[in-house]
Amino acid sequence: MELLLVPVDKIQLALICLARVAGIMGSIPVLGSAQVPTKAKTILALLLTALLFPSVESFLPQQDFQPVALGLLVANEALLGIIFGFIARIIFTAVEFGGTIVGYQMGFAAANVYDPQNQRQVSLISQFQNVFAILIYLALDVHHVFIRVMVDSYHVLPPGMLDFSGGAVPFVMELTGQMFSLAVRFSAPILAVLLLSGLVLGVLARVFPQLNVFMLSFPINIGMAFLIIGLTMNLVAGLLSREFSMLPERFEQLLLLLKGR
Repeated sequence: MELLLVPVDKIQLALICLARVAGIMGSIPVLGSAQVPTKAKTILALLLTALLFPSVESFLPQQDFQPVALGLLVANEALLGIIFGFIARIIFTAVEFGGTIVGYQMGFAAANVYDPQNQRQVSLISQFQNVFAILIYLALDVHHVFIRVMVDSYHVLPPGMLDFSGGAVPFVMELTGQMFSLAVRFSAPILAVLLLSGLVLGVLARVFPQLNVFMLSFPINIGMAFLIIGLTMNLVAGLLSREFSMLPERFEQLLLLLKGR
């Protein structure tokens, strides 16, 4: 009875392909969160690798690698996938950061809830905006973008051609720095109203010294903040949609920079 053995070079190529896919699947928002079981992410990465491998095999290096060289190449491929997921997570971090600022200004500094995605305590408003961003993310099928990136990335940047000495690292740092300006844009309307509310209450405290402005400010700030959150949800949704729509362009630019262009 003959045994069908898989050639060693095929196993190496499949492992190289799996490294990039696993790096992406383990770091992208929602699917790569700690809330998703590790077994489910592993099975999904293996299935995607099995589907993608025939179409990208021609872009993989056709040579027999030594263990050390193979390990370095697999590590580079996994790092590339993690960078893709990190770029997408910047948007969610900005949403969470903006929600934290709003929560503190509203008076919800002590109102924290458990975030199952990151497994830590976050502000109540931060979690609300994070869930809203996840719904927009899934409604726009942004997670499908990563599947297309898995295939397109091999056309632009085959394995073994990563170049971190160019503009890739400054590009990622620039995107990280934009997280703070993005967080301000998410929270600016609410912060402006709360600042105006504080100014009005300060004037009332000077005009009517007997008025307990401190106790009065809590319900006013909370009510006005929730009102502005409801009125600006379309604005936030449009801003999130624009940021998510820019992900393919950012991924392509990153691949070109890593290729040395």
